[in-house]
Amino acid sequence: MVQQTESVVTPERFAQGMSYPEYETGSERFGQRMHDNYIGTQVSDADAAALRELVARPNGPAKMLVLTEDWCPDCYRGVPVLARIAEAAGMEIKIFPRDENKDIMSEFLYNGEFESIPVAVFYTSDHRYIAHWIERPALANQQMREMAPMYARMRKPDKTPEEAEAAKREYIDFQNGPIWAGWRTETIKEIIHLLDEKSA
Repeated sequence: MVQQTESVVTPERFAQGMSYPEYETGSERFGQRMHDNYIGTQVSDADAAALRELVARPNGPAKMLVLTEDWCPDCYRGVPVLARIAEAAGMEIKIFPRDENKDIMSEFLYNGEFESIPVAVFYTSDHRYIAHWIERPALANQQMREMAPMYARMRKPDKTPEEAEAAKREYIDFQNGPIWAGWRTETIKEIIHLLDEKSA
């Protein structure tokens, strides 16, 4: 997707976004889940060095805009990872609720059609667009297909109270497990690869 020639994301608009701490503490329902994912995300020394090298390039990423909604699992997992990336790299990060900023969202639709979130948009220090990343890493898409039975149990419309409780517990255990953690790690790797390619 090619970004619009005249983006609504001016430097002034970018500056209006929230910091990550403001976003996390402002979420009454899912702030704790975000915090758990933030604490659970560690950027390795090698990845931190790679990110700093990217930022140091003449056309390197200095700013990150994030579109999100806190109720979305991909967001309460992924946005804390994006915050960790920004911290490790020394990027400025600004966060915007998608549903209050549809004009921004319209520039970064998945396949030109879907309002998938989170979206991370990267800019140079003088606010030139570099690249954007959407929703979740490819590994997550692959593994979600393999976990179709779990999702089917969650979405079953006529669950008994016992089935509903079991499905909820299964999903919480999944979010605390190694596959979910692996998606956080893969997000870091995928974004480094994207920025290396686009800011060369």
